[in-house]
Amino acid sequence: MNTVQEPMYGWNTISWKKLQRGVFKLQKRIYQASRCGDVRKVHRLQRLLMRSRSAKLLAVRRVTQDNQGKKTAGVDGMKALIPSQRIDLADTLTVGTKAKPVRRVWIPKPGTEEKRPLGIPTIHDRALQTLVKLALEPEWEAKFEPNSYGFRPGRSCHDAIEMIFTSIGHKAKYVLDADIAKCFDRIDQWALLEKLQTSPELRRQIKAWLKSGVIDNGALFPTEQGTMQGGTISPLLANVALHGMERLITERFPTKTHKGFYAPTVVRYADDLVVLHEDLTVVKDCRHVLAEWLKDIGLELKPSKTRIAHTLIEVDGTSGFDFLGFNVRQYPVARTKSGKDNKGERLGFKTLIKPSRESIQRHINQLGEVARSHRTRDQRLLIKKLNPIIIGWSRYYSTAVSQATFDKVEYVLYSILAAWANRRHPNKSKWWVADKYWSIVKGKGWSFQTPDGDTRMYQHKTTPIRRHVKVQGQRSPYDGDWLYWSSRLGRHPEIPLRVATLLKRQRGKCPECGLFFKDADLLEVDHIIPKRWGGNDSRNNLQLLHRHCHDLKTARENDPTAD
Repeated sequence: MNTVQEPMYGWNTISWKKLQRGVFKLQKRIYQASRCGDVRKVHRLQRLLMRSRSAKLLAVRRVTQDNQGKKTAGVDGMKALIPSQRIDLADTLTVGTKAKPVRRVWIPKPGTEEKRPLGIPTIHDRALQTLVKLALEPEWEAKFEPNSYGFRPGRSCHDAIEMIFTSIGHKAKYVLDADIAKCFDRIDQWALLEKLQTSPELRRQIKAWLKSGVIDNGALFPTEQGTMQGGTISPLLANVALHGMERLITERFPTKTHKGFYAPTVVRYADDLVVLHEDLTVVKDCRHVLAEWLKDIGLELKPSKTRIAHTLIEVDGTSGFDFLGFNVRQYPVARTKSGKDNKGERLGFKTLIKPSRESIQRHINQLGEVARSHRTRDQRLLIKKLNPIIIGWSRYYSTAVSQATFDKVEYVLYSILAAWANRRHPNKSKWWVADKYWSIVKGKGWSFQTPDGDTRMYQHKTTPIRRHVKVQGQRSPYDGDWLYWSSRLGRHPEIPLRVATLLKRQRGKCPECGLFFKDADLLEVDHIIPKRWGGNDSRNNLQLLHRHCHDLKTARENDPTAD
């Protein structure tokens, strides 16, 4: 397809701020109506939103400008649109239209040799799915259970880990560590459609996507089960299919009726879940209850990844369990180091959450692979390739007890870099090599950096360890409390320090459009005065913008005469 740029006559003259506020007001009303159980009002407001030109334009902007997969083509080969084509696409979005087959792409599964099937819809279907998601998500955000954290706005895996810590902080418990086998691929489509209980036109549209088929190596295969893994609406549909687990366990095992114990705690992140309780019999019963419940939607627990463990004592030779890349375990300690319960009595153990062994080894392997692939490259290129990997991994685990792990990984990374440097200079002494590639930085010790000092390797151990504050119970971004949600965004552990600083300085607002940043927004750091006009990297010259706002500002700078 022709992707030559043309002047953005209509696209950048749209009042995006007005559009986004109008759509959010509708979403907030859908959320409130769903909380009240007013189904007719929910369906009426959803129809109003999906027929709104504002929502259609926002859906197209998210697919063609904001999403990371905007350059991935479906079966029609279209992967980039010029501004006038974006407006034309918005005009063609109508709920109830037929869906084209998805393009099958196989991607590697982290930590295994298996490959995960991904279905790439056409750009039209992606935009239409985003439009439908704008209407469906507020309804289900009002229904979803408080301990469901995967693929939901404003929630993350760190919230799930913090909920586990809260549950076992004062008591050792048995754990059902479960995984659902091929969740996206095996969901019963008819059971999902019945569970949605949506309007007829939405039901027909979602059914068309579920039954659209898959094209793999030029051959068309029917899709009799599962959801389109890779579509913008598929995570929401999977959450709808799995909704009800927490209520099921609570109803089967009510509070304080089983030997005086409280009801089991269920924590779910997408298709990974844990059930925590003090009684082994209750945990075993939960396993059977969940297995029976999953059969109704065509799913089952994966035997190889489902086990019963204990946070303190050994079960089958091990204690603790791994969840979302973290290892959760309690360690026996002496009286002086023991934690205390809310009555002041010593527990006899300490709860520690650390990076799992598999995650550490996978990270070390990734660092080594990058170093091997840059054997003949310049030091500056190697550092620029490694830094994002180091920063992302260390920030992900910055909420855990990770300082000792960071020191260990830093030691292994030094060995990798020393081997990289010595290979480049086999006839030089190790002292000569060290002086060339390492320098002493005041207050930080030895640092792997370029001779001029402008490109420096980020060190794991410099990442501060901070406890994560869990999202409150039934909170949702659609409740309209932007003071709460904008402050949470700035404290998220995976947000870089520079971005968090700018968020705090801008009070959670984008200076270009004046709207609050949301959890799902893609943010970019912008130079107020571009470098080519004499700007620099000082904090006073930096601001945080939405990706689409950044694109508009850059286009305006490149063509000052454009409206």
